[in-house]
Amino acid sequence: MEGLEQKTRLERIVEWREKHISDRNFTLLLSFFVGMFAAVAAYILHSLIHQIQLLLRSGFKMDSSNWLYLVFPVVGIYLTHLFVKYVVKDDISHGITRVLYAFSSKQSKLKGHNTWSSVIASAITIGFGGSVGAEAPIVLTGSAIGSNLGQLFKLDNKTLMLLVGCGASAAIAGIFKAPIAGLVFTLEVLMVDLTMASLLPILVATVTATCFSYFFTGWDSLFEYQMDKAWELSGVPPTILLGVACGFISLYFMRLMSWCENGYARLKEHSYIRLLAGGVVLSSLIFFFPALYGEGYDSLAILINGKTEADWNMLLSQSLFAGHGELLVVYVGMVILTKVFATSATNGAGGCGGTFAPSLFIGGFLGFFFSRIWNMHGVGVYISEKNFTLMGMAGVMAGVMHAPLTGIFLIAELTGGYQLFLPLMIVSVSAYLTISLFESHSIYAIRLAREGKLITHHTDHAVLTLMSLDSVIDRDFSAVHPDLEMGQLVHVISRSRTNYVPVCDDGGRLLGEIDITKLRHVIFRTELYHRFKVSQIMTEPAAVLGVNDPMEDVMRNFDKTDALVLPVVDNDGILLGYIARTRMLNMYRQMVADLSAE
Repeated sequence: MEGLEQKTRLERIVEWREKHISDRNFTLLLSFFVGMFAAVAAYILHSLIHQIQLLLRSGFKMDSSNWLYLVFPVVGIYLTHLFVKYVVKDDISHGITRVLYAFSSKQSKLKGHNTWSSVIASAITIGFGGSVGAEAPIVLTGSAIGSNLGQLFKLDNKTLMLLVGCGASAAIAGIFKAPIAGLVFTLEVLMVDLTMASLLPILVATVTATCFSYFFTGWDSLFEYQMDKAWELSGVPPTILLGVACGFISLYFMRLMSWCENGYARLKEHSYIRLLAGGVVLSSLIFFFPALYGEGYDSLAILINGKTEADWNMLLSQSLFAGHGELLVVYVGMVILTKVFATSATNGAGGCGGTFAPSLFIGGFLGFFFSRIWNMHGVGVYISEKNFTLMGMAGVMAGVMHAPLTGIFLIAELTGGYQLFLPLMIVSVSAYLTISLFESHSIYAIRLAREGKLITHHTDHAVLTLMSLDSVIDRDFSAVHPDLEMGQLVHVISRSRTNYVPVCDDGGRLLGEIDITKLRHVIFRTELYHRFKVSQIMTEPAAVLGVNDPMEDVMRNFDKTDALVLPVVDNDGILLGYIARTRMLNMYRQMVADLSAE
């Protein structure tokens, strides 16, 4: 009774809202709460990570290696594994990819536990040293908050998609205090089209999240950056070269990440072997290169804020390289190459985290490495290692995520370094153009693109991706057996409401079809009723559709055959029903109109 009462109360609230608050204003109101809750989630996650790391590393020596680096990451991944297996009982990895999948396959519906499960799992993973980022889990959390609020008030799928975009934007804005970066992230990475109707709610969410983040953590930026040397036009050649280098490092990151993930996926049935393999790789790398511990923002801060060699040599603390400043470049280069192994080992072994922070980390280290090598060899004009660290962060982010605008605005807002706006643009565009020669999709979208489930800004493709094959199948049909005589077939035809009659065997497998329009010359000749059987007069369908066929292939088959209806079968060839061309096109036109509406 209590549950029924609660349901009735919620229905009354929904009815009251529909009568007194317009959909547009209600969406704006929800976007405010989405921004607030996303900022709270980001604050809780980073606080948990900081407290766990503070507790674990408080007694570490700065001038030598620490053997506990061999233990903590494995413990963290094991605890995460237990939490996911026994508490969440669902897959919560690849946060941003799951948001894209929800767009394309689930009408923007995310599960309720996604509003909190990724926060706890990633806090454990990263706090104990997992070499991943907290941004993807928070993006999933913010998106889930938007999705579940929309579902609670029974909003339509288009509004749900907008609220999911609001949650993702707010998550990025809340973490980095970067509202513009949050907005363009949704545009570039999640590929939500910004119309006038959707721009305002996303802006409300990002500004709200940013303001609450300032309230929680103060006005300090993640990196305290002060420009020592202004960028000059003489720096154009090294800036372009850095962008090209970022593009190739992005390609290295994506290809190697995919290869490593496939390797760990083959051990999916042997979770403890996978945990052991990934844990050994991760803990060993962190032991030799402590900069790989956690998100790595502390190490990036050293490169960005450093002014002297003594400052930069702090990067070698707690490692076997401590006290050997002459090996700084070697150390940085090794960290760039091994970061991808550490990240893939963390997620592959059962940890929870994203590739957002690792791409920033690799980019920052690459920018420092490039500028240090350039200055050491006196190739040309001296370039600021601090500036190139920031530019490298933008470049690799632009390459890995195929999001040059996000890289530009994030670094500019993150550091207040708007003086670097032009070189950030040059690096990001150069990196994006370079990797586009080899990879047409971002690290988040590549999995869905291979399955044909990726929504893009191409309206036609987006609509076909969103359309559900199952929703246009007509399952009301009367099949006949191939041994049925034509006289009995006439009785079936008289009751049929369509021009086709499917022919199936005893197991329901499609063998052919009877086209009524082609039987007019014999259907009234009663002397033939006992001479012919269905198997003698049936024909092959113009094409047969599979239940898992992408809608693009369905459309292509209709165009190629010029058929009015086509049968749909499952993987075993059993007939599920028919798709009518007119019904499919009507749904297509309606979805185009919905997506195009302001």
